[in-house]
Parts: sequence; C-alpha cells; structure tokens
Amino acid sequence: MPLLQPGDPPPFSVINPEGKAPVLMLCDHASKAVPQSLDQLGLSDWELSQHVGWDIGAAETAGHIARALDAPLVQSGYSRLVIDCNRRLDNPTSIPPISDKIVIPGNRDLSPVDRAERAEACFWPYHREVAKRLDDFVARGVTPSIVIVHSFTPEMNGFKRPWHVGVLWDGDTRIAPRLLDGLRRRDDIHVGDNEPYSGKSENEFTLTYHTLARDLPRVSLEIRQDLIGDSAGCRKWARMLIPAFGYALRLPGYE
Repeated sequence: MPLLQPGDPPPFSVINPEGKAPVLMLCDHASKAVPQSLDQLGLSDWELSQHVGWDIGAAETAGHIARALDAPLVQSGYSRLVIDCNRRLDNPTSIPPISDKIVIPGNRDLSPVDRAERAEACFWPYHREVAKRLDDFVARGVTPSIVIVHSFTPEMNGFKRPWHVGVLWDGDTRIAPRLLDGLRRRDDIHVGDNEPYSGKSENEFTLTYHTLARDLPRVSLEIRQDLIGDSAGCRKWARMLIPAFGYALRLPGYE
C-alpha cells in the first residue's frame, strides 16, 4: 500500500505562485496533516494540533506576508512528526519517536525502507519544488532571497521566552542585519538575534541546503506562537512585520 492515498493532501502547496518579487518564502512546518495510512501516528487530534505537530500560525502569517510582498510561498504539506522538512534525513529528530515528552507510537521501530518511503513521499517533493522555484528565478536572471517562517513556543523547559520574534541567520549579512534594524525601529516588538534558536545550528536544514551552493541571501524568522494562535493574531503580526521585511529585502516602496 502506498504511503499517500487518494484523499491525502499534496506534499506541498504554493501560495501566490506568480509573485513577482525577487523573493521565495518557505514554511517548513506549515501543516499538521498525517497520511491516512499512518493512522494519525497513534496520536489524538489534540496532540497533533500542539507545537510538536506543526508551527502554529506560521503558514497563515507567512501567507499574508507573501501576498503583501508579492512573493511566492512554498509550504510543506505534512506534519513535522511524519518527517521534519527542516532536518537532515540522518538527524535523530527527522522522524522523532518522542517530541517534547509526547510519545509518537507510529514512529517507533521504523525500518530503513519505512523512513525512505516517508522521505520520498513527504520530504523530497517539498524540497524539489523549492529547487525548481529557485531554478526558475535563475532562468529569468534573478537572484532570489530566501525567507523562511517558523513559530516557537512561549516557554520551553521552564524558561519563558521573552522575544516576540527571532531573526535566525548563519552569518550571511545581506538580509538579517537590515531585518533586525527594521524590526527594532518599533518599540513594541522584542526581537531576538539568533534567539530562541540559531541559524548556525546543525539542526537547520532548509536555510543552508538550498542557499549555500547558490550563494543566495537568506534568513529565517521565528514568531512566538501565542501571538499568532488565531487568524486575528496572524493578520496583526503580518501587518507589523511586512514593513521590516520590505525594508530588509530592499523592495520598492519600503526604503
């Protein structure tokens, strides 16, 4: 039986596919969906809806930003618990048997064939679409910037995270310093510089996989999940973030 069956969602989706900005936006953890054949990985709807299952609010917020900037946005189609699109396939957290103390029964004792099937069905189609989109930019003589949108929990391991947003970067200075500057112009946004995670972390896959060989400008943004936990919050924070992104990406009308 194939992993994906009729009625399952596609492994990726593209928002604003004809966007004209020299920017490709990505959302690695956009969905909490699980293929029917995996029987929800043995989890409840509530468990899948928590932060372990997806990046709460990230896809909706990224969609608002992408439309405002007129940039295409590629979103993953399945839960990070099926396979994490922002991890190397040999990373232990690629298909985690436990995540933030939640046991994932459907990820126990997987064979190499099982893992390869998930990668081919749910991981590589997303990354192939990203690569195709980048090739299309290059074919038009455009060097695109990569912007990745994630969200993070307000508290982890007993530590309350004070940042509203975090700018993650790996040392490439073409976007991140201007994005930090643009965000810090507002006195109502507490900004983390490589907080609560770092763009230099070995766990970051997408940020470097598609950009290092091509030498593309790149940055990731983390947004605290309690701020974008509903549609009103997603719209509010998108409006707050759009000017800083426009400035950081040097788009017309945002200088």
